[in-house]
Amino acid sequence: MDARLNMFENATAMKMLKYVTAAGKVIKDSPLPQATRELVALRASQINGCGFCTDMHTKDAIAAGESQTRLNLVAAWREATVFTEAERAALELAEEGTRIADAAGGVSDEVWANAAKHYDEDQLAALVCLISFMGTVNRLNVITRQPAGDYQPGQFG
Repeated sequence: MDARLNMFENATAMKMLKYVTAAGKVIKDSPLPQATRELVALRASQINGCGFCTDMHTKDAIAAGESQTRLNLVAAWREATVFTEAERAALELAEEGTRIADAAGGVSDEVWANAAKHYDEDQLAALVCLISFMGTVNRLNVITRQPAGDYQPGQFG
């Protein structure tokens, strides 16, 4: 499969990607644990059908020491016993935050309160930003049909 548009060679796309990349760095530098960031990014990418980001976050998580078992179970996290209560709360927030149109009221108060039990305000802010960020990059990649499979861990710094 070939991409519809080379986002790295188009001047307009590159201008925007500069800002998107900067936003991603803010999230990466946040106090949200790296394992949580990768699990949430992977789950949002799965929901949004973004092969490129699913590939990237799986490989980056493995490179950071994440187990293959946990990564294999992200899509079925509710039935899996390998995630902490905090990670489960983050994955639930990611699902409701990603599937806003599916939930008449958006993210429920119950899901928010559960996440707030496990994460401080800065970590919650990072979670919200990460979920929103993933929505943006997933859509850029899906719309332009960016191929998956060739990503190398750390490729984008």
